[in-house]
Amino acid sequence: MRRKLHPKVEEAVESLDLNPVTRRRLLAGTGLASASLAASALLAACGKDNGPAAGAVGNFPQTPAWKFNFVCHVTTNPFFVPTQYGAEDASKLLGTTYQWTGSVNSVVAEMVDACNTAITSKADGLALAVVDKDAFRAPVDRALDAGMPVVSYNADGAREDVGTNRLAYIGQGLYESGYALGQRALAQISSGDVAAFIATPGQLNIQPRIDGAQQAFKDSGKPINFTSVATNADITQGLSIIDAYVQGHQNVAGLLAVDAGSTQSVGQTVGKYKLRDKGLKVAGGFDLVPETLASIKAGDLDYTIDQQPYLQGFLPVLALYLYKVSGGLMFPSQTNTGLLFVTKDNVDPYQTTKSRYEGSDTAPKKLDRSGPIAHA
Repeated sequence: MRRKLHPKVEEAVESLDLNPVTRRRLLAGTGLASASLAASALLAACGKDNGPAAGAVGNFPQTPAWKFNFVCHVTTNPFFVPTQYGAEDASKLLGTTYQWTGSVNSVVAEMVDACNTAITSKADGLALAVVDKDAFRAPVDRALDAGMPVVSYNADGAREDVGTNRLAYIGQGLYESGYALGQRALAQISSGDVAAFIATPGQLNIQPRIDGAQQAFKDSGKPINFTSVATNADITQGLSIIDAYVQGHQNVAGLLAVDAGSTQSVGQTVGKYKLRDKGLKVAGGFDLVPETLASIKAGDLDYTIDQQPYLQGFLPVLALYLYKVSGGLMFPSQTNTGLLFVTKDNVDPYQTTKSRYEGSDTAPKKLDRSGPIAHA
């Protein structure tokens, strides 16, 4: 008696270009090998470029092969490697495609051009890092008027003083994370000078962070002199600026940074000049580049903040897809991708685990974990 296969598996097998004998063996479902082949046939059918974009598995209907455009301010920055993996994985899951565009060096005009290209090419949705308070108003409105859903990610421009009409923001709470950065530093500093480094002052992906950090120090009432120092989007130039600052301020009590490049450079500079031996109380910043993690392990940085960049690629694709498939009823939701302090106590898994989720590996794979889960 033939073992009955799942209807979707049978449908997938029938759709494949197989010789009659192989097809009969798969449909007969005899043995583990045939079961495995049938499962592989289903996955292959789901992944066909000429098949339906979605609906081959699960309860989603068949849809066109929707294409979503991402516009990033620093397209080649290593921070966004897991973001692109997230967008890729969500696209494969849902049968959509995505295009990664924008600017290499935070040139807003280039980002606006990328938005306009997405609109004229009739992309099906737009995910935009809103790093400027004015420049993206018109492109976003033009996209919405054309029926193209727009979400922001990583940087948001929908505060009252900005007014970009995106449907939702998917990313870290930027001001709140900066405030938390400052509060954590205040646990170790009671007085003295604190420098906070920012690669691109005024840009909405990091300016709210430094504003939040400064407010935390102000609210503390402690006799601390907080100074904001501009570095550069180019990490090499930023490192030289931080190096020069430290040479002139070797008695500084705290060194903070609000972007990945500046954080990496702070850790390297603290180690270079052995500032811990000279009274530096705290050093911290953002993101998970390997150099930053090594500095935490070595004790040159006290902490860095993980904002889960993978989710900043995965969730915009999901939000745009659900908006499209529901005819706009599934309106994108404001989504905070989180704030997790990485310290010497919990840095080891970040350094030893290689995965797409942190951008340290290309291979899709399941990662096993054991032991209790830390309480939030």
